Amino acid sequence: MMDLINNLSLGFGVAFTVQNLLYAFVGCLLGTVIGVLPGLGPVATIAMLLPATYALEPLAALIMLAGIYYGAQYGGSTTAILVNLPGEASSVVTALDGYQMARNGRAGAALATAGIGSFIAGSIGTLVLAAFAVPLAEVAFKFGPAEYFSLMVLGLIGAVVMASGSLLKAIAMIVLGLLLGTIGTDIDSGVTRYSLGFPELIDGIGFIAIAMGIFGYGDIINSLSRAAEKREVSTSKLEHLFPTREDFRRMLPSILRGTTLGSVLGILPGGGALLASFAAYTLEKKTRLEPGEVPFGRGNIRGVAAPESANNAGAQTSFIPLLTLGIPPNAVMAL
Repeated sequence: MMDLINNLSLGFGVAFTVQNLLYAFVGCLLGTVIGVLPGLGPVATIAMLLPATYALEPLAALIMLAGIYYGAQYGGSTTAILVNLPGEASSVVTALDGYQMARNGRAGAALATAGIGSFIAGSIGTLVLAAFAVPLAEVAFKFGPAEYFSLMVLGLIGAVVMASGSLLKAIAMIVLGLLLGTIGTDIDSGVTRYSLGFPELIDGIGFIAIAMGIFGYGDIINSLSRAAEKREVSTSKLEHLFPTREDFRRMLPSILRGTTLGSVLGILPGGGALLASFAAYTLEKKTRLEPGEVPFGRGNIRGVAAPESANNAGAQTSFIPLLTLGIPPNAVMAL
């Protein structure tokens, strides 16, 4: 315990200087501004802004890159909530209920919930990173092919659970997603599959392109297909930014559940933060709805709080294998 307190005090003493706080602020600002652009997630944002850190000291560069990462990770929720265009992959789940809240005139509360959940999860994730880095890294090493296969099956089952409406349609869309996932170069044999001779398909189909096509452009095409007087045009202002007391009562347990799940899954290689956001939403859907509570998929505030918390907690704990073992768990950490 004393080692933890001493290490945290040393870290805060180094980070809490005017210069480093300024770099953290600039990093968060740039990451958020670019992260809200649809299709530009944390990887693209850091790739573009990486040269800006070359002239900095290593510590300042790491602080600024971390700020860019967290800003881009959070910024994707803004467009997901307001216009149903996920800024990055893990914001797809946020769009399910966040956009419905915006349609119901509660966009401000949805944005505030995403921000509060991200802040709480990031703060707890910092403590987890400081206290449990070594044991959690050992847990990540115990994950082999069988465990990853089980997690993938869990994700597919979760997709069925999250779906509303016809079960047959949900299963059909999962099979279609698996078929789309086979397009590209096989990582084991190097054979190109189903590229139809198009060089653009050799690397496969990007998840962001599919998400934007299904969520964003689907809504745009659907709106354009209607008569002008029947189109859904939002003219409401962002009002009541602070969630109500009832909102806080409902979302705080969801934030804690999402943070716990994200902290554990974030250390896994290959996109733990993305997996955490989907798993957190699935977990919330399995919990009982209170009397008078809005169903999931129609603007439930827990459907925004849980995945956003899991997303940011996973982003925080993904530093654990990088800093303790020198192994980057995802593309952002590799950069």
